[in-house]
Amino acid sequence: MNTSRDVALTALAPVIWGSTYLVTSEWLPPDRPFTTAFLRVLPAGVLLTLFTRHLPARADRWRLGVLAALNIWLFQALLFVAAYRLPGGLAAVLGAIQPLLVMLLAWGVDRHAPSPYSVGACVLGVVGMAVLLLSPQTVWEPLGIAAAIAGAACMAAGTYFGCRWRMDMPVLALTGWQLLIGGAMLAPVAWLVDTPLPKLTVLQVSAYAYLSLAGALLAYASWFRGITRLPPVAVASLGLLSPLTALLLGWIVLGQSMSSTAMVGLVLVLASILALQLTATRGR
Repeated sequence: MNTSRDVALTALAPVIWGSTYLVTSEWLPPDRPFTTAFLRVLPAGVLLTLFTRHLPARADRWRLGVLAALNIWLFQALLFVAAYRLPGGLAAVLGAIQPLLVMLLAWGVDRHAPSPYSVGACVLGVVGMAVLLLSPQTVWEPLGIAAAIAGAACMAAGTYFGCRWRMDMPVLALTGWQLLIGGAMLAPVAWLVDTPLPKLTVLQVSAYAYLSLAGALLAYASWFRGITRLPPVAVASLGLLSPLTALLLGWIVLGQSMSSTAMVGLVLVLASILALQLTATRGR
């Protein structure tokens, strides 16, 4: 098994997701988090289920529903609530707790106590993200922060149970059904809560298409492939690449400054990801 290739392909997902904050804040109509989440996942789910034409086994359907609710419905809704209310960096840094949450689930459910080395690597990642993105000028919007933390918890649970259950389905079919079910769950929320979309510009349509085709179809296919091949902590640790990408895009595209302190944080986060990958794959 080519572990390095599996890690690289799985890492593609959080790198793409890191661009969500920039796209949402700069190119989408404001204050429509649930509509944006719905338009991101449902078209990709329809395309993949039609392409794969694979029905899930009866015994797996309830598990598929749980994973769709955690990975798509709740996570995407909370992600865009946070993205609309918080700076991209702050929204992303709160997701750095995902590897720790996955370890707690493995400990609580499977009685797999994490090694001190793994816990230390997770803490190092959280500290690195804090150094990278937090400052005295940061605006702490309570609802946005609560949404970001809850979204991280949902994604951690979805990653853990996806690794634990290992359903016998092709990756594209598994991805398509989760996106389709999650999108169907988002539809009534978007209809009831968000205001209708205005007439969209070509740029806005392109932004929605990017979020769906790259941010949902491609990214989730890469992520779920990694879940079937890598340990859950190894997968969750790669989620730290999302805030790093958000930070780098803000620096490159929006001209946001990056201090020497932020560079130290960058090194700490990369060291945390590397340490967790080495620990998890050796443990496997």
